[in-house]
Amino acid sequence: MANATSQPWLAPGGEPVACVEKIKVLEDNLRELVETAQDALDDAVLLGVDPEHARQRMAQAIAALRSEYATL
Repeated sequence: MANATSQPWLAPGGEPVACVEKIKVLEDNLRELVETAQDALDDAVLLGVDPEHARQRMAQAIAALRSEYATL
């Protein structure tokens, strides 16, 4: 995944998350998400869906996500 480690994870106040263990979990989760999204995109293309349309649908789904937890 390009540039994943060059972008800091930010807390709600805008300060970077500094805990190494938290960053490891966040990076692992992002890597898994990208792998799953890549598989879904490949499936969509193999099933005859326009790749740009599939990416737009996935981006809309991600943008619609809301956390079940209040900001800590």
